[in-house]
Amino acid sequence: MTTRALAGSEDALRECIAGGGVAVFPTDTVYGLCCDPENAVAVRRLYALKGRAADKPAALLCFSLDVALELLPELGERTRGALRDLLPGPVTLLLPNARRRYPLTGGELLGLRVIDVGLSLDLPVLQSSANRSGEGDGRRLEDVPLAIRDGADLVIDGGELPGVASTVVDLSQFDLDGSWRVVRQGGLGERALAARIGPYARRAR
Repeated sequence: MTTRALAGSEDALRECIAGGGVAVFPTDTVYGLCCDPENAVAVRRLYALKGRAADKPAALLCFSLDVALELLPELGERTRGALRDLLPGPVTLLLPNARRRYPLTGGELLGLRVIDVGLSLDLPVLQSSANRSGEGDGRRLEDVPLAIRDGADLVIDGGELPGVASTVVDLSQFDLDGSWRVVRQGGLGERALAARIGPYARRAR
């Protein structure tokens, strides 16, 4: 395990991901674990550190909205507009994944996060919270279980974080009819969410 401060840690994180490693890193909500989304061995290690069932999906996380939009060119203009309104931010968006991109992250739906925490990477990572499955999220680095920190190849200290997990929003039908629904309450409230998505969307019932 190597521990680094947030400032200047981009190269170390990039090397960790490229080498098949698993990293503990700060997001805009809670501490997370990340790895190469296309490296099956790294994904298994991440899941083992969490004690997470292999059939539970994880999210794809990008450090830039431009990178996310380039990776998913099949998204329609309505959904791309919603992404521009919502990201980066404390939300996980569930998007249609007909092409089964990044199959190790899930299946028919792709969870997408985009964050801005001062890490400038042009690659996506598979991301999940840095906790044991079913237990509390880490607001501070010391809240991350020691076994996870010791088992990771790189640990990035970003100080104290907001401590509220992301709001999960289902946008799988958004291109079709502008509908959306909140799957999990989190860091972005529904009123703010609705305002950012805009008047062309409607709430799913």
